[in-house]
Amino acid sequence: MKIYTKTGDKGTTALFSGGRVSKTHLRVEAYGTVDELNSVLGVARAHQPAAQMDEWLARIQHQLFNLGADLATPLDAKADWVVRMDAETVAWLEQTIDQMSADLAPLRHFILPGGALAAAQLHVARTVCRRAERLAVALTSHEPIGEHVLPYLNRLSDWLFVAARWENAQAGIDEDKWSAR
Repeated sequence: MKIYTKTGDKGTTALFSGGRVSKTHLRVEAYGTVDELNSVLGVARAHQPAAQMDEWLARIQHQLFNLGADLATPLDAKADWVVRMDAETVAWLEQTIDQMSADLAPLRHFILPGGALAAAQLHVARTVCRRAERLAVALTSHEPIGEHVLPYLNRLSDWLFVAARWENAQAGIDEDKWSAR
């Protein structure tokens, strides 16, 4: 199987449900940013986070493939094989946020992104996740998306923030407090 098809040479791409849209379509921007987020998480994993974090990140990478497929498939498409985001996946993010938070001191100040390499990369992932969320919100102004897409992205950005803090704590690295001066 060849990796190149030449079908996108004129600036369009195929959706999972069939049909073609511009590569600048908000739907493509949204799922492309989810793909970028997945790659950023791969870099975080390459920085050898704590074993539990690596396990969680692998699970999220699989979830992000499902999310990308969800975003790449209009709701009215006849594509029963697409796994849509669901409430259980959002709940899992909430549960692991609570689990990580139990190991952390309460946050009483803004912190600067950084610390251990894996934690710093998780901060980058958080910002990419926020961009994916903004693009998904913009997409909803033009067409409907799965009901759990926005809650998942919103919760995932929270998860990534807490995960960066947790990873720094696991590495014994103090948070760098923000100062106005």
